[in-house]
Amino acid sequence: MRIILFFILVVVATSIVYSQDYVLPLGVNTELVKQSSSETTLAKKSGNTTFDSTFVYITDTLFLPVFDEFSRSRFQTFKGDLNDPSVTSQLFYKLLDPLTFQPLPNNTFLTDSATFRIEINLIDDTIISHPFPSVTLLFNPLQNFPVNYVQMEAYPPYIIIDSVASFPTTPDTIFLTNPLFVQDSARIFLQEIDDPDKIWLNRQAYHNYRFAKNPWSLGVVTFDGLDEKGFPYIFAPTTARMMCDTLLSKPIHLNQYQPSDSVYFSFLYQTEGYGDVPEEGDSLILQFYNPVQDNWKNVWSAPGKPVSDFKVAHIPVLNPEYFNSGFQFRFMNYGSPAGALDHFHIDYVDLRPFSARQDTLFRDFAFVYPISTMLKDYISVPWKHYVNTSENKMTDSLKVVVRNGSELPENNQAGNVRVEFDGQLQANFPLNATLLSGGNINYSPRTSYVSYHNFSTAYEFDRLVDNDTSATFQWIANASAQFPSYPPNDSTFGEQVFMNYYAYDDGSAEKAYGVFGTQSQLAYQFNAYQSDSLIAVQMHFVPTVNDVSNSLFLLAVWNDNNGRPGTKIYEDEFFFPKQPVYQNGPNGFYTYFFKDTMKIPVDEIFYIGWRQIDEPRLNIGFDCNHNNQDKIFWSVDGGNIWNNANFEGSLLMRPVVTSNLDFILGVPEETKVLATTKDFTVYPNPTNSYFQIGWQETQPAKVVLQDINGRTILEAWSDEKIDVSVCQKGIYLVTLIDNNGKVGTKKLVIH
Repeated sequence: MRIILFFILVVVATSIVYSQDYVLPLGVNTELVKQSSSETTLAKKSGNTTFDSTFVYITDTLFLPVFDEFSRSRFQTFKGDLNDPSVTSQLFYKLLDPLTFQPLPNNTFLTDSATFRIEINLIDDTIISHPFPSVTLLFNPLQNFPVNYVQMEAYPPYIIIDSVASFPTTPDTIFLTNPLFVQDSARIFLQEIDDPDKIWLNRQAYHNYRFAKNPWSLGVVTFDGLDEKGFPYIFAPTTARMMCDTLLSKPIHLNQYQPSDSVYFSFLYQTEGYGDVPEEGDSLILQFYNPVQDNWKNVWSAPGKPVSDFKVAHIPVLNPEYFNSGFQFRFMNYGSPAGALDHFHIDYVDLRPFSARQDTLFRDFAFVYPISTMLKDYISVPWKHYVNTSENKMTDSLKVVVRNGSELPENNQAGNVRVEFDGQLQANFPLNATLLSGGNINYSPRTSYVSYHNFSTAYEFDRLVDNDTSATFQWIANASAQFPSYPPNDSTFGEQVFMNYYAYDDGSAEKAYGVFGTQSQLAYQFNAYQSDSLIAVQMHFVPTVNDVSNSLFLLAVWNDNNGRPGTKIYEDEFFFPKQPVYQNGPNGFYTYFFKDTMKIPVDEIFYIGWRQIDEPRLNIGFDCNHNNQDKIFWSVDGGNIWNNANFEGSLLMRPVVTSNLDFILGVPEETKVLATTKDFTVYPNPTNSYFQIGWQETQPAKVVLQDINGRTILEAWSDEKIDVSVCQKGIYLVTLIDNNGKVGTKKLVIH
């Protein structure tokens, strides 16, 4: 008996030493995977491999200064509309007459190999070849645009064999297969871009608000090994390094300046952030385009290394050949192409004249992070739990991070947070000026401030709104200094969503989390507003370099034992395990129901998670921007010893409680999507600067803003941030139109 016990202890001890929790880089960016391509796709002719029915966009040229602090998207959108009067088209033919440049007849079939009429004299056994005369033509395969024709010689696509004998014979004709010169055509649709507010011509690099650590303002652009659709450039584990993301500017008019005009290029950059640390051999590269020599030149680079504060790059533009119309710049990263690896981040890109070597300032007053929640502890809670609780659940420590980018002390000024429901103002909280500036009378130069504000005594989200199932409140936060700043940066907005689940996370994963070891267990603590019954657990698994979607786990629920998982009150049957299911898009959660859709009663404190069957990590999404490390537990010895997570963050795992939404969860997934995608929201509302469209379709739709008299004020697309700062105050109508027609109309208040 002692021998057996010793063996068990050795196994357990070994498991503790060699099994632990890990965070890993993402294999794909699921937030991008579900977004539609920016290219317009039209129906091509059957079997056509040419550029037929594609759009070609002729970009506009920007004037200095060119500046982007990435608080909003300034990426050019490409949505060709055949009904747009600015769209023109050109028809190109593969085969042209070299003298007239007119297309050859449609039934033209020729080959690039010489062909012959061959006479075989069967009487005297002689063979005579008569070459067919060649035809000169202009040829282009129409696979690339612009089109460049090449003059070539062509021949009839057949060989004639004529036999001469003492008896009559009929010539034999042998046709060549797949002749090169077959007349075809391809139509290009041309659309000129005239949108000076947009700076960037491509979307390989990722515009986001979550991957940078301690940024200077809202929004950065991130470079890694994923393409614009969120997939790796190479779908396989590899040690190779290559150029991955490119961020390309529009052409810029530099012909109005001279090298003596002190044109400087400045930006901020950071390695790693909340992503993957780039190795020393990786790099971020800046290149300038020389329009005279038609080539790109490296002008700056930075090697990979662990995360640090943002650094300033400041580069003079000196080469006289740059000072021509058509100058461009681009950022590129050199690193692994196999996933969300080797991260670099940039911010505050600024190309301007009349600067100086010492002019490296980014004079701005900005929110550094968006506000995620106004609730205490949670980002989202079940609506029915919030309605039923008698306690005030508003946060007593709302975290606000702002930064004074000025080189001088600036007066501290009060801010506010406006809360709205269905376009109606609910409350207006002040953000105390002295608190915002850390108890000082001024904001110190180039300093970030973290402050906490008590919202638990002034307001609660209205429990009496006309909805017993769910509710969504919007907020807009503002804070400013007295000097001019970039308007989008001194405010931030968001939503407080009440549905049927508890959430610590913001719905997006920066990394993947998992526990290594056969029979490992993962448990996530929740302290609910009331006891209730769970009907499911929502999880957002994320692919890493290794796909573990075939691994098995048993869904589990525990009660509480003095702040750690206690007795297991539910676990899937061993012969009916579950597997990780990858869902795309933000908030791409998969719902795992309990066996036979049973409901599991739980006390206020409970734990959800799994017991995994296999050894590999299962890789649940990990939100690095919200730290609930103390609520994550793992065990490798059957639950005898529970360890806290070794990493700061939150799991993308949510318990779903029984509610009036149960009937929706019981509908097949396809039906649910069809039932919900035809509604949309307009936020923030009211607004005095911009608004956005929220809906579940991936294909962008047209947005039409009209005044109350039916006059169209502007048109835009649903995936854009729509500027209404120049509109007069009043009530407007926002109509959404997709490919199937009008989706609906909402009211918008501009104040």
